[in-house]
Amino acid sequence: MSFIKYIFQEAFGSKTETTELASQPGQTKKGSPGYSHSIAPKSISQTRQDIKNWTDALNMAQKAEDPKRYPLYNLYENIVTKDLHLQSQLNNRMRKSLSRPFVFKDLKGNVNQELTDLLQNSNWVYQVNKAILETVPYGHSIGEFEYDAVGNLKFILIPRQNIDPVNGLLYLDYTEDKKIKYREQKEYGSWLIEFGEPKDLGLLNGCVPEVLMKRFAKSCWSELCEIYGIPPRVMKTNTQDRTMVSRAEKMMRDMGSAAWFIIDDSEHFEFAKGVDTNGDVFNNLIKVCNNEMSMGISGTVVGQDTKNGSNSKEKTSIEILQDLIDSDLSLLELYWNSVIIPAGQVLGVIPAGVVYGYDETEDLDALWDKVIKALPYYDVEVEWMKTKFGIPFIEKKVIDNSNQKLSLNIGDGLFI
Repeated sequence: MSFIKYIFQEAFGSKTETTELASQPGQTKKGSPGYSHSIAPKSISQTRQDIKNWTDALNMAQKAEDPKRYPLYNLYENIVTKDLHLQSQLNNRMRKSLSRPFVFKDLKGNVNQELTDLLQNSNWVYQVNKAILETVPYGHSIGEFEYDAVGNLKFILIPRQNIDPVNGLLYLDYTEDKKIKYREQKEYGSWLIEFGEPKDLGLLNGCVPEVLMKRFAKSCWSELCEIYGIPPRVMKTNTQDRTMVSRAEKMMRDMGSAAWFIIDDSEHFEFAKGVDTNGDVFNNLIKVCNNEMSMGISGTVVGQDTKNGSNSKEKTSIEILQDLIDSDLSLLELYWNSVIIPAGQVLGVIPAGVVYGYDETEDLDALWDKVIKALPYYDVEVEWMKTKFGIPFIEKKVIDNSNQKLSLNIGDGLFI
């Protein structure tokens, strides 16, 4: 009996209908290493990329016959791992969804607390949710379940470079034509599951040109600093006299930061005039690229434009970002209830008759204001106050007849 299957039988007191699970670590039901272990590892080129690389990769991914996505996804990995602004935008959106506690309920809407507590801290659940959320920036995800050496269930993402989701093909080596029709395999839908739309290339497709232009601007700005950070020095001497030329070269080379030097009366030394710009053109281009990436990932520019920022603007931006996070949570609910739970029932790790979801968030500040306004007129349940606001209230009221105010002891302090 598997480790996961044993836990569920102990937790729910009855056996679920399951298929016989693999007994060896790193194996699936078919008893052989999973697809992820059969894929040939490839290194990602770190050469300089430009807009032509992106357009070539995009054309290759959108070919009508035999499309290949590995150049485009290699480019995605290149920009995500090297652009910190893009990383922060993706993490801000994804981690807010991953950190939200979920619940499992039965068909009548009652919370299954045992199942919720069991899966809340499961690593495979986190990996599945991450793969689902990554369909937003990447467009597609496919992975497989397997057991590790100690019997714990794992979910392993198959490299997107090896997948053709339009035709349902998996390439063990994406540089070769040998392929597997993964949607026709018996493991598909249970051990092997996929998320996302086949033709979707994700939000990162629009971020690629912004990152590449940003790199260009930073590179040019760096060259400007290198060349014009210290004003160029000009030495005029008799170039026909090799002795004077050698002497001038040595003096310019040895000058360094010295504030004085000796030259011949026939020689002339001066500092060349530098450029009139301090790099504003490059700085503005970098800001535009960052703002475009923020708009694509977060739907707005949050907390970055300090020059034109305001409290109301930031609140509105956060509300827009929250709308996208709510959409991501709905996406998680959709895939869990339509894909993950049916697959988990086949694997024997999720019982029948449960639904995955999230409780609605409450505005505690607005709720607290309502409670304060109601206190002079109504009695509020103490246990509910403790649970809702996490404050150790004491059920004790003191009436002050002198000013007709209602006071309520809260912990060691007094709220009036």
